[in-house]
This record gives sequence, structure tokens and C-alpha cells, in this order.
Amino acid sequence: QGPFICTEKTERYGNSSADPDCVVSPQDGSYLAEFLLEKGYEVHGIVRRSSSFNTGRIEHLYKNPQTHTEGNMKLHYGDLTDSTCLVKIINEIKPTEIYNLGAQSHVKISFDLAEYTADVDGLGTLRLLDAIKTCGLIQSVRLYQASTSELYGKVQEIPQRETTTFYPRSPYGVAKLYAYWIVVNFREAYNLFAVNGILFNHESPRRGANFVTRKISRSVAKIHLGQLDCFSLGNLDSKRDWGHAKDYVEAMWLMLQQEEPEDFVIATGEVHSVREFVEKAFKHVGKTIVWEGKDEKEVGRCQETGNIHVRVDQKYYRPTEVDYLQGDSSKALKKLGWRPRVTFEELVKEMVDADIELMRTNPNA
Repeated sequence: QGPFICTEKTERYGNSSADPDCVVSPQDGSYLAEFLLEKGYEVHGIVRRSSSFNTGRIEHLYKNPQTHTEGNMKLHYGDLTDSTCLVKIINEIKPTEIYNLGAQSHVKISFDLAEYTADVDGLGTLRLLDAIKTCGLIQSVRLYQASTSELYGKVQEIPQRETTTFYPRSPYGVAKLYAYWIVVNFREAYNLFAVNGILFNHESPRRGANFVTRKISRSVAKIHLGQLDCFSLGNLDSKRDWGHAKDYVEAMWLMLQQEEPEDFVIATGEVHSVREFVEKAFKHVGKTIVWEGKDEKEVGRCQETGNIHVRVDQKYYRPTEVDYLQGDSSKALKKLGWRPRVTFEELVKEMVDADIELMRTNPNA
């Protein structure tokens, strides 16, 4: 999933010592960077080298976005697959808070890139933990590890909470399971303040274009503007607990402000299907979708025009499916005072509106 960012907060303990944190520049990282900058942090990012700029979601955070002039956000080249660079950067910045959001985070793609996913998502977390230990920061640093509801996979309990048994169903989920337990191990073995945030699906207009919710909002926007006739999806009946990424980054921060390190489930507690997401998105642009057919022959037809706008394609199915995820975040409410603010309908509307504006100005985006 893109660049890995560290942020630094000044005067947290009543002095001017540097207190960096880490986030990533895709969706979650950009919202977390904004959140921390508003609280007086400086942002240090680890960016993977590319022949083109890959900082689109954080360009507005530069002092001068046109020239990429750094202000309270500074970027460094590095990678979670390179332990030497992690040691070098962490030793230089000497963080007191680290948010590790770096990952190959696309579940379907993890089946095609299983080894790479394990290297970045699993061993990458170990490299980061070892870098903290090597730099002698075990007693001073606080680590947030981005865990995932995909750990639950073939769910053993509904809803899923912190005590629910894990049963991952993808290379991504399995890699994240290793990351989860190695964080727990470092917490227990070395008394490191380290927490796992088991975040359920969270979306926004900044979501990657190949994730299903963004694919839907982009496609609906294009159809609304006459730029597209039809698009294809996989399992329409897959059900997820969807929230807004902007709400969820606040929970990340809150976890590191507690007296003791604990793992938390972050979720809305509501479940909606991919089918429902499609219907809500089209409804927002004045179209009613009527479903016809079964299985791979099922289509979504516009009631007003009779045009088919959605088809099912088996290539978008996963070898092992996760059918139902629903989180119980009552522990986060009780101990962090956290609750989601953005509703499902508001999330869908925001994503569709943002993509309509994007496609109006840049149809090839």
C-alpha cells in the first residue's frame, strides 16, 4: 500500500524534544497526517522510490504543494522490506510514537502476490519492531500496528470482538495475523507499548481505485456523466462493516494516549452488502437498480432507462471468500470514548460526489 510516514510532535512532554510518529500516505495515512498536524505534529514519511510522484493524497500537506516544498511534513526514502533503512531513519528521528500503516493491503491481489504480501505485511512489521529495539527505544516509543478485520475471515462469532478466534482466509489475512502476534510478543517480551487496532473496513474518497467501494463510486460517477455504460463486480452478497477512514484515524491516535497498551476493535457495528452499496450509490444520482438473473448471470438494470449498468464477473471472486464481517467496538467506546460519526449513507454520498467532481475535470483519472 504505498509510502510509510513518520510524524513528529513537539512539546508533548512540556519541552521541545522531537516525538515522531509513523503513518502512510494512502487513504489512512493522509487523514492521520492531517489529524496529527492539527495537533502540532511534524510529519516524517518513508516513501518508496518511484519514477513518478506517489504522494497524491498528501500533496496538500506540503508547505508549497506546487514545488513539493516541505514544511511540517518531511519525507524520507525507504521501505518496509529494508531493515537497514528503517534502523537509519528511526535512529535519526528517534520517535516516541509510531503508526505502522504500511502494507500490501488489497486482499484479492494478495493471492497473486502472496510472498510479497507476507514479506511486507508480516516480516515488515517484525523489521520495524526490531529497528525500535536496535535503536534502544523500547522504553520510550509507542507503536500502533494497523491490524484488520480480515483476521476473522471465516467468522467464528457474530459480531466479532477482541476475544473472537481468528480464521484468516487470504494471504493478506495470514500475513496480518503474524504481524498481530509479533506485536503482542514484543509487548509481552520487552514491555514495549504496542497495540493492534483491529479496524473493520473503512472507506473515503481517497480509497484506492481498485478497492470495491471506490470502484463502485467511480463507475457510478462515470455512468452519471455519460462516460461509461456498465461495470463488473464479484460477490454482490459479501457483507461488510463499513465506516469512514477519517473517523478511524482518531481511534488510532487515542489508543496510543492510554495508560496501558491494549488491542481494540474499531467498527460501526452495522453491516451492508456490496449489492446495497451499489444501490445506494446509484440512488444518489437518481437511478434505481433492479437485479435480474442469478449467480454469474446476474445483472443490475436501471429501472428508469432499462440499461444494464452492473454485471457479475467470476474473475473478481476470491479463491476463499469472506462473506460476513461485523465488528463490536463497545470496548473502544468504553475505554477510548470513541464512536463513529459518519453514517453509511453519508459515506456513499461523499464518495460518489467526490468522484463525480473528479471525473468532470479528469475523465481519465
